[in-house]
Amino acid sequence: MKLRSPVFVLLLLPVVALAACGGGGGASEEASSTTAVESAPAASAPDLSDAGGVAGKVVFTGEVPAAETISMAADPFCQAAHSGAVTNAPVVVDADGGLADALVYISDGLGNWSFPVPEEPAVLNQQGCIYHPHVLAVRAGQTVVFRNDDDTLHNINVQPAANPAFNTGQPIAGMTTEKVFENPEIGIPARCDVHPWMSAYLHVLAHPYFAVTGADGSFTIPDLPPGEYVVSVWHETLGTQTQQITVDPGQTAELTITFGG
Repeated sequence: MKLRSPVFVLLLLPVVALAACGGGGGASEEASSTTAVESAPAASAPDLSDAGGVAGKVVFTGEVPAAETISMAADPFCQAAHSGAVTNAPVVVDADGGLADALVYISDGLGNWSFPVPEEPAVLNQQGCIYHPHVLAVRAGQTVVFRNDDDTLHNINVQPAANPAFNTGQPIAGMTTEKVFENPEIGIPARCDVHPWMSAYLHVLAHPYFAVTGADGSFTIPDLPPGEYVVSVWHETLGTQTQQITVDPGQTAELTITFGG
């Protein structure tokens, strides 16, 4: 088994047109003022009548870094949960070079669209003293449930840069902790201080156009309106790559992104 280790712009313009006071009988004109308010165009849902998408594969070329064997002897529960060795692999690649656990997302080109937040929560589970999944991508404002399925103490230490940090203990099997990340943020690390080999990454996005690559490196992002976009791919140890794509009406753009070893 492998464990992976990364407006309203309110323009208040007092145009105070103070009319000059007349002389003689003291007659005066009332002062007048105007306030100009500029507002951004209202956000709207995209037109999906001729939507396409983007699909493809993220691959790794070169020599795959060696995985490190983890000792779970410090916690008998964790050790007993696995029949064989557990390894920490910084890069998980299949036989065809497919790179797992990479976040693929649209990073530019979506304009001023708005999207409903999913009501169904996303779940980050702790099973066998390993986080499942290793990489979790959610929407800003979506509930994230952190669950302990192990009969041993875990703590969830999450340290974002654009969202509130928290460090919560879960000593009992079946315990859950719910959190909501309101601000988009890529690459939020999560770890367990009790079991230092446990790590995961959370990604928070403002839109639904993202995917995490599977074991074979493949991904699919559907329902993308026609247009020009920038696709970004983030991996915890390999960094970020970007590529521009064109989505034609009703078509799926094919994309392969390669990380070198």
